[in-house]
Amino acid sequence: MARQSEPRVTLILGGARSGKSRHGESLIAALPPPWIYVATAEAWDEEMRARIAEHRARRDARWQTVEAPLDLPGALQAAGEAPVLVDCLTLWLTNLMLGEQDTVAAAESLLAALETRTAATVLVANEVGLGIVPEHRLGRDFRDQAGLLHQRIAARADRVLFMVAGLPMVVK
Repeated sequence: MARQSEPRVTLILGGARSGKSRHGESLIAALPPPWIYVATAEAWDEEMRARIAEHRARRDARWQTVEAPLDLPGALQAAGEAPVLVDCLTLWLTNLMLGEQDTVAAAESLLAALETRTAATVLVANEVGLGIVPEHRLGRDFRDQAGLLHQRIAARADRVLFMVAGLPMVVK
């Protein structure tokens, strides 16, 4: 359960290799274990398998990994009172879009799951709206949907951080 002084929902945004995951891990690790790491990535190639292995190597036995490439709301509901780190919303959205899932309904389910959780929940996401306008329609749609998802979660979050070069900037 989140302590009175701890934010219940934290959103961490930032660019690639900005330190989002590592900072999210440190926020959860400051709470009593056990901790749950909800992984949304799927290992489609060797490079992604290496990234996943790097993330796993940072976590000790107090972390339980739950793989949820599509059913993130279900994973949050199943976590009970354990502190949870979700890494990451961007890959979750990618999986939904590539699987031709209803992203609006999925976002609604995620928000409902966050509302019912009383334990600390840290969500990591890539900020994809700071670059150029994507050349292809799918890229533009992804950027737009990610931005809207982040806005909805940030509006309900107790704390929002933006990571730059490994340093957290408090947004909310």
